[in-house]
Amino acid sequence: MKIKIFLGIAFWSLLLLVGCNRDDISFESPTQLLRFSTDTLFCDTVYNQMRSETYAVKVYNKEDKDVLIPRIALEGGSGSLYRINVDGKVGTSFENVALRRKDSLYVFVEIAPVANAPEAIAEDKVVINTPAGEQKVTLLSVVQDAEYFIKTDTNPNIISENTTWTKDKVKVIFGDLTVAEGKTLTMEKGTKVYFRKNSGMNFAKNSILDVKGVLGDEVVFRGDRSDTKYDTLPANWNGIKMEEDTQLKMNYARLFGGNVGLQLKKNTAEINNSIIHTFQNVGIYGIHSNLTMNNVVMNNCGETDIAIAGSGNYNLNYCTIANYWDLNSSMSAMGIFASNTWENEAGDLESGLVKLTVNNSIVYGDMPDMISLSNNPNGTQISYSFNSSLLKFTTNSGLTVGSSNIANEDPKFQNYFTQKMNLRVKTDSPAKGKGIFNANVPKDIVGINRINPITIGAYQ
Repeated sequence: MKIKIFLGIAFWSLLLLVGCNRDDISFESPTQLLRFSTDTLFCDTVYNQMRSETYAVKVYNKEDKDVLIPRIALEGGSGSLYRINVDGKVGTSFENVALRRKDSLYVFVEIAPVANAPEAIAEDKVVINTPAGEQKVTLLSVVQDAEYFIKTDTNPNIISENTTWTKDKVKVIFGDLTVAEGKTLTMEKGTKVYFRKNSGMNFAKNSILDVKGVLGDEVVFRGDRSDTKYDTLPANWNGIKMEEDTQLKMNYARLFGGNVGLQLKKNTAEINNSIIHTFQNVGIYGIHSNLTMNNVVMNNCGETDIAIAGSGNYNLNYCTIANYWDLNSSMSAMGIFASNTWENEAGDLESGLVKLTVNNSIVYGDMPDMISLSNNPNGTQISYSFNSSLLKFTTNSGLTVGSSNIANEDPKFQNYFTQKMNLRVKTDSPAKGKGIFNANVPKDIVGINRINPITIGAYQ
């Protein structure tokens, strides 16, 4: 024991001795210009009263000596919307910043607009002054005005009156936002609805969601991280839940980046001219519901683009249901999954007639079976009909489709990767000229008239 104590005292004494005799560092003024990782830093779009994520600019000392940078500061001073962090300290101006030879340091940047900051391009500069000259790094960000809906212990976050949202302010939702029973929420063209992590929307019984987007001014539902990298990442928000006897009317909407995009339960929904992609589990989940989809494009959902359970009528016309999910190979990544039963909250199986009708549509992706119909013997056999559609399935699926359909031929999408997703088909696609005209859907998703020969899918 005494030996251990002696060794311990000796170790700490040696450490203290080394610390007290470390070499003195002599810093000199720079004689060369410093080098930066970038001369312009583009920050994420940010909303009033919300901080952005943190960005970094790296400053390099290429000289063979330790230097002391006289000043690093924001050109806008204390009135700037930006803040910087240098050497672990936050502020707008720093003096005598040490930088070792052949070394580098980080200048961390964030923007935090105050309430009622003007909507504009927010610009400032990080200014570095040395005897070798003045250097600047430009900071740019888009500032948008926002309206916040925040659920707390004292605020249940409920819309209790008929309400119309417009595009004048981004809507940012924290936690769940609920539309009360019997009330209508209307979203005019260009409305943007952004969700914090683990947030979503709930529509109580007999309520209505009326989405009135137009081509070029769509209504957008997504996570609140608007950096483009989040366009291709799922699970940034929960989704939209429609309860019993609700109505969904959706035109020209874009939903992406969540867990389950739309959950329909014993309600009626019509979705037109919309794009739904990149959901961790399911794009649209219909339980005992009646759903009509015209000119809808879907892609990149972990379990399946469309899930159907229990009962209901599901009509797909001129839809492009693709799935090239590549984030987790253990997930099923189907186009359509339908079951004639649904297990309710009490653990009981509910069943009824599922009627699935798919016309002039593409259901294709990486998996051998993009369509799966699960017929539980305790439920009514699923009724299905595929007409003038391009489908991918194997003989093991048990599907029987008519001669008007195209089986297992690559539709030749122009680009199915979500980074630059374009699910139009190429000129030599087998989907070209194989569709049938439907007077109820005379135009495609981008407003082009459907004329013979008709292309299968959402794009003419």
